[in-house]
Amino acid sequence: MDDSLTFFVTIWIKFFFLFTPFFAISMFLSLTDGTEINRRRLVLRTTGAVFVLCFILFFFGKQIFAVFGITIDAFRVGAGALLFLSAVGLVQAKAVLPHPDQDKDVAVVPLALPVIVGPATAGALLVLGAELSGASEKLIGCLALAVAIASVGLLLFSASFIERILRRKGITILSKITGLVLAAMAAQLILVGIRNFLMVGGVE
Repeated sequence: MDDSLTFFVTIWIKFFFLFTPFFAISMFLSLTDGTEINRRRLVLRTTGAVFVLCFILFFFGKQIFAVFGITIDAFRVGAGALLFLSAVGLVQAKAVLPHPDQDKDVAVVPLALPVIVGPATAGALLVLGAELSGASEKLIGCLALAVAIASVGLLLFSASFIERILRRKGITILSKITGLVLAAMAAQLILVGIRNFLMVGGVE
C-alpha cells in the first residue's frame, strides 16, 4: 500500500509540473478579462479539453511508437530535448503573452493546447504512458493524471485570488522554479533513453 501511494504521488508530481501550472495561470489571466463567472466557465472547458487530450496521449503512446517504428528510448531523448527547451523558456521568461480577444474562445487553443499541453508535455505523456506496464500501474497512472489535471483546474479557478496574493511577479518566480524542475525531468528522460539504448544495442 505504501509503495502504491509513493508511486501515485511520484507520478502525480511529474504530471503536475509537466502542465507548467503557474505559466498557465499567467496566460489565463492575460487572455481573460471578463467576470469571474465567465472565467470559471472557461476553466471548465479548458480542463475538459486537457483531460481528453492527455488521456488520448497517455493510452495510445505504444501504438503511435509502433506506427512510426520509433523506440520508446529514442522518444525519451526527443521528448527530453523538447522539455529542456521548454524549461529554458520558462526560466528565461521568454514566452510572449498574447492580448485577449473577446471574439475568440481561448479554452482549447491556446490554453489547453499548447499552453498546458505543449509539444514537450505531449511527448513526456506519451513516454510515461508507454512505460507503465501492468493493470495496477496503468490504473495508478490514470488516477495520478486525473488528479494532476484537476489540480491545475483548481489553480485556474483560484487564479484571481493567487494573483492578489502573489502578484504577477510572484507567479513569474514560481514559473521559473517550475522550469528548473522541468529541466531536471528532461535530463532524466534523456539520460535514461541513452542508457537503455547503450545497454540494449548501442555498444557491444
